[in-house]
This record gives sequence, structure tokens and C-alpha cells, in this order.
Amino acid sequence: MHQVTYGTKTIDFQISRVDRKTLAIEVHPDSTVQLIAPENATLPDIKEKVVKRGRWILKQQYYFEQFLPHTPVREYVSGETHYYLGKRYVLKVAKDNDRSVKLKGGRLVVTTPDTNNTKVKALMASWYYNHAKRKFQSILEEAILKFKKENIVLERMNIKRMKNRWGSCTNKGVVTLNPELIKAPSKCIEYVILHELCHLSVPNHNKVFYALLEKKMPNWKKWKDYLERTLK
Repeated sequence: MHQVTYGTKTIDFQISRVDRKTLAIEVHPDSTVQLIAPENATLPDIKEKVVKRGRWILKQQYYFEQFLPHTPVREYVSGETHYYLGKRYVLKVAKDNDRSVKLKGGRLVVTTPDTNNTKVKALMASWYYNHAKRKFQSILEEAILKFKKENIVLERMNIKRMKNRWGSCTNKGVVTLNPELIKAPSKCIEYVILHELCHLSVPNHNKVFYALLEKKMPNWKKWKDYLERTLK
């Protein structure tokens, strides 16, 4: 791992050397910076290139930070509000021998023998995860049909809680989605999935990428803004 200083920021980056004449910089969905450099490129020359592109690199990293889930701290007690697919539900915690989480008439009802908030949180996390797994898979199957011409290769979908983003993908075709997305409207989930699928065709955020995203979901900005400003 190498690094340079750009203004008050530090940019960490990795270097891959290949048989090529020019140096390329890639900012990946996990905000890591990868340099693809000629085999004979010197480290000082590489660092100079990173500094020259510092503004662009930080801009790309900032973009990914916009996917940060802004969910406030919850206490998991009756009367609290929680979201599911874009709708707000009032939580009701009831003591019962059975353990369950159900949506009933605008309420999210959790029953458990132990109403300790830690136990309630665990039950709700499991409920959200199971619903996310089914919903994400359903939307993903429909979304990938839009990429027949691009001939993308999706290796698999993962669900993993991420601190800094709603979704990410790797160059090996692995798409990862934050289970917190299940709290957003279906269209928001579709947007994030389409965004990541576009990366399987175009790795970076450039004009080609946004043209492809616009083609797959013309109103994507609306749902991106919802995630950034509304779901809290």
C-alpha cells in the first residue's frame, strides 16, 4: 500500500504492474484506489500522477460515501417507528411465548418471551434480513434481464451490512447489497442494483457509465436523492 498527500487529504493506493505503456487510475466501489502501471514506471512518477488526479480521485470517493445509511440509533421499544419498503411502521413489542415479527395494520408487531431491547433487535434484524434476501433476489432477477446486450457476468449476490454504502460490486462479478436497503421503496432497491450491474459493464463513474445507467433507469436520480435525503 502506498499513499500521497493531496491538500489536507491522504490518498492510499495500490499498484498493479502490467505490460502497457500508459498509467491508469481506478477508484472502485469500495473507495479503494488501484493504479495500473507500466512495468518500468517509477514510484515517484506514479505518485506524481496520483497527485495530479487527486481532485478527481477524491470526487469519486465522495460519490461512494453518499450511499451511507443514515439510520439513527434505535431503542427497540414500543412506540418507535421503523421503515419497511419505504413505509413507516410503529413498533409494538409484546410479551409472548412465541417469537415472531409481523406487519399488522400499520404496526410492526414483535412478540417474544424476553422483551429486552437486545432480544427485540435480534429478532427484527433476522426478519429484515430474510425479507431483504427474497426481495433483493426478485428485483435482481428482473434487473439483470435489462443487460442482455451488455452480456455482463454476475457471479453472485451477497447481503452484508456496510458502514459506508448501500451497494458495491467487484470486478469478479460479485454484487453486495446492504440489508438496510429493505427499508427503502422498491424503486430505490432497483436503482442500487442497476447501479451495481452497470459497474459490471463500466467499472468507473464516467460518461459511458452514466449513459448506461440513464438508459436502464431514466429516473434514477429521483431514487438516489430519496436514499440520500429521506431515508433516515
